[in-house]
Amino acid sequence: MSLDRESLEEIVRRARELHNYVVELRRDFHMHPELAYEEVRTSSVVEKELRKLGFKTVRAARTGVIGVLEGEKSGPVVALRADMDALPVNELNDVPYKSRIPGKMHACGHDAHTAMLLGAAHILVDVRSRLKGKVKLVFQPAEEGGLGAKKIVEDGHIDDVSAVFGMHVWIELPSGTIGIRKGPFLASADAFKIVVKGKGGHGASPHTARDPIAAILDVGNAIYRIISREVDPLEPAVISITRIEAGTTYNVIPEEAMLMGTIRTFNEDVRNYIVRRMKEIVEGYTKSLGLKADLQLEMEYNPPTINNPELADFAKRVLEPLNIAKIVEPKPTMGAEDFAFYAKKVPSLFIALGIRNEKKGIIYPHHNPRFDVDEDVLWIGTAVYAVLAYTYLATKP
Repeated sequence: MSLDRESLEEIVRRARELHNYVVELRRDFHMHPELAYEEVRTSSVVEKELRKLGFKTVRAARTGVIGVLEGEKSGPVVALRADMDALPVNELNDVPYKSRIPGKMHACGHDAHTAMLLGAAHILVDVRSRLKGKVKLVFQPAEEGGLGAKKIVEDGHIDDVSAVFGMHVWIELPSGTIGIRKGPFLASADAFKIVVKGKGGHGASPHTARDPIAAILDVGNAIYRIISREVDPLEPAVISITRIEAGTTYNVIPEEAMLMGTIRTFNEDVRNYIVRRMKEIVEGYTKSLGLKADLQLEMEYNPPTINNPELADFAKRVLEPLNIAKIVEPKPTMGAEDFAFYAKKVPSLFIALGIRNEKKGIIYPHHNPRFDVDEDVLWIGTAVYAVLAYTYLATKP
């Protein structure tokens, strides 16, 4: 792989120069958070910035924007992705750029992702005369539960793309580190709901009723045992029951009981086995007690995010000589990301950018009302986006 060292150093230098621009954008997005498929203001700002730079823009997935930049020479197509949506969280940080919308907050760093990718857009325009191929900047809506990535893929926006690079600020890694991991990085995600219907009665006469509470507690314990007794212990998998509802008072056996939870795995075959066994357990056990039950998957399945090994090696080879940040291998997480839909379609790499800074008090986890980002490292993310796109296109036939 032949690298244009001078161009890469220019990209890094420009990323540093764009630091204030990226921070200003990030703060603007942070003050005006928008939930999934509500990103009207955010996408308008993004589209305006891209058009000023000379990008062609395409609207996608309702409130998403894709910027397209063609180089002076023909070549492959590479995509860079940033998500734009916020969360229904009430911010507790006392900062000048605090969310101005009660009950909504960028508590996961998508404001930073969007700003860093706009910074990269400036750099890619600067090196356009040396750019071989085409870059698509995917500003994606609705990562938080809306599966915006799935809509981008289904609408054909990456059909011509050879590789996708994504990035996420990462509170588990120290500020200024870059996390690159081969293979499984984030888990799949399912949400399930089990409803057991029985026969109500008086708590003093349980023999005259068909108690759905007793049944649903046993069902919950039984599905927990799928992990410990039926799944290979070398295959990471989690079932968590997170909500149980039944009854209204102390002396009445209710007609119905409900529980909800989530399933997380790194292996789709394991996930499918768990779902099948849960259905068998729910139906079989409750039927034996003369009850009726139903198991439903409450949200559309989010696959695991599997990083392409060749792209991971490529990114390390490109970034290490630049010495812009220490490269580490992050631990896999049972959290989920809809970036997985890109990775199922084309070779993809999801990178972590460390933001944890204890001296600044940036220690709170994602989705926490005190979550914040160490803005001093945002230029690194801008550089990584631009370096990987430029180099990928330069080194691929």
